[in-house]
Amino acid sequence: MDKQFSVVPTEEELKSIGRDLRFHAAASEQTKVLTAEQVENYNQKGYVAPLDVYSPDEITSIRDYFDDLLTRVQEAGGDSYSISSAHLKYGPVWDILTNAKIVEYVSDLLGENVVGWGSHFFCKMPRDGKAVAWHQDASYWPLSPSKAVTVWLAIDDADEENACMKFVAGSHHHGHMTYRESNPDEHNVLNQTIENPEQFGEIVLDELKAGQISMHSDLLLHGSEANHSDRRRCGLTLRYAAADVRAELGWNEKGVVVRGQDTGNHWSDNSRPQSQ
Repeated sequence: MDKQFSVVPTEEELKSIGRDLRFHAAASEQTKVLTAEQVENYNQKGYVAPLDVYSPDEITSIRDYFDDLLTRVQEAGGDSYSISSAHLKYGPVWDILTNAKIVEYVSDLLGENVVGWGSHFFCKMPRDGKAVAWHQDASYWPLSPSKAVTVWLAIDDADEENACMKFVAGSHHHGHMTYRESNPDEHNVLNQTIENPEQFGEIVLDELKAGQISMHSDLLLHGSEANHSDRRRCGLTLRYAAADVRAELGWNEKGVVVRGQDTGNHWSDNSRPQSQ
């Protein structure tokens, strides 16, 4: 199943879906764990960070697991960016996607009915030279309407020195942006680039300690520089959507109902894989 979803939809396929890519604000009066100020920050700036999830001992255990998983993937011919849709293959990643504390944070932004559908490790090895160009997550996803959130879990400490993620605060209010195909000399992990991010808002650092998360809208402009330090920077991205969001091109098959219910029976509700 992982191989089935490894190909990014083409621009023509995405245009044929007729997606609704307008930002949907979170309702602060329905929050349970986030403060009203945090929800307001999400609505106005497009992100919430940092949020504590895992203790030092817990994230050390997750890091040890990832180190072993990365070794296995590399021995099979993959690299540190190729572990995608991991919750469909590996039980411990499914456990992180469904973690109650993370789901509670996400639910305060998306509502009581939530589906987790994505999990992708972005592991920048020391001095590996690869960047993530400025982009919007929604540009890659055949989802509509745009009620989706990315959680970024820091497996290693992430700061400016080892190329933490950067946000353009408030850029999610500009709608879907024009992008170009990335040039080879950009060494982009992805394949889209949005020019001149400063025109859309203030650039802010998403610095996180291992075990913390950030959450951002799928329309928020973000990216990261190449890691020129001697320290690794590994994070696990977790993707969530309100259950009433529709996923085309078979992407609904990636789903796990993590909160409430999917009354439309649109999403799959994948059970925990046995593989480690």
